[in-house]
Amino acid sequence: MTDLNVPGQPALGELVSQRWLPLAGVWCLYAAFGLNIASLAPLVSVIESDLSIRHAQMGTILGAWQLVYIGAAIPCGILLDRIGGRSALVLGGILMAASAMARSYADDYWEFVVAVGLFGLGGPIISVGAPKIVSAWFRGRERGLAMGIYITGPGIGTIVCLTLTNAVLMPWADQDWRLVLRVWGSITLLATVLWFALSTVAGRAPVEVTKQRVRGAGVVELLTQPGVRLLMMMGIGVLMITHGLGNWLPELLRAEGMTPDQAGYFAAIPVSLGILGALVIPRLATPQSRYHVLRGLFLSITVGCVCYATVGPGIGVFPGLILHGIASSSMMAVLILTMVELPGVGEHRAGTATGLLFSAAEIGGVAGPVVLGILYDVTAGFGAGLGLFAGVGCALFLSVALLSHRVKQSP
Repeated sequence: MTDLNVPGQPALGELVSQRWLPLAGVWCLYAAFGLNIASLAPLVSVIESDLSIRHAQMGTILGAWQLVYIGAAIPCGILLDRIGGRSALVLGGILMAASAMARSYADDYWEFVVAVGLFGLGGPIISVGAPKIVSAWFRGRERGLAMGIYITGPGIGTIVCLTLTNAVLMPWADQDWRLVLRVWGSITLLATVLWFALSTVAGRAPVEVTKQRVRGAGVVELLTQPGVRLLMMMGIGVLMITHGLGNWLPELLRAEGMTPDQAGYFAAIPVSLGILGALVIPRLATPQSRYHVLRGLFLSITVGCVCYATVGPGIGVFPGLILHGIASSSMMAVLILTMVELPGVGEHRAGTATGLLFSAAEIGGVAGPVVLGILYDVTAGFGAGLGLFAGVGCALFLSVALLSHRVKQSP
């Protein structure tokens, strides 16, 4: 059986029609990825009540898969470079579905932590594998467009989860949150089947990206590049903010007086805007304008956090939702695009390099939900955590100049 990363040169007309098939398959898996990330956020209060846990404990549950992800991302990137995209992404989809199902059977705090942590083994295969697939099938400005398209997948999955969980599925399931999680697990398994079918029909990728035997020396070589190291540090800040806000936004809105249904609908606003932004912003992030785009995104998320922390309930929260939405889906996409196109990285080592980026970034992915939960319990509010996120956003804004300088110094 051929794999997407086996060399081959299909005819131009065949390529034009076939390249959208693996992109569609990646989109399905990434939508399932977003669905599972968001699946607990609308259910925080009912799960806390059922399992008798506090916000601080719930924060560690929400951050459990990111903790596993930190250790798994680099091996997953190496696995992708060795066995190719099709087989690796099938494995990732199966692990995500298994995590969703295991959560629905958890009876206490530790069982829930383990079930959520399982997602940290499947998730990195998808998030690291998606840019590798795109880099193999798309070139030039179309690569940015394709990356923007698949980045909308998690947003769509998140919107579906936030808008349907409390308004539709919980009433349908007679308020059984476990049954709701099983629905999401079944959808994840279906997305995995679709990926396998579409990638099989597409056949070979046009770019000669052979299966690589990437060893520890190759990882060390990537780490010697100053641009790689700085992008890893910036990724920590980006996921600290996006994962922290993404996991706690419905609860934050509820704390401002909204009902669970209202909080779900309002929490979907930044996700919807993020989808629109992901279709446009990565395509605009050409090498000539990339650093200006990053500055704009980091400024938006910083001001958005300030708005969340300072405005009152009701319509006053809209500026924060809008600015959060503009930046949310595109920040990491532009960092990934920058990483893949660094001198010395390229398509051949895209999996390993992106694995390095996500492995570091998920340190922030763990810290964001956990810190926000702990600070809420300590201060009886979200203001302190949001202030911290605004400070991180300022640091990201200032780091863009250093990134530009270091990339120019790369060989």
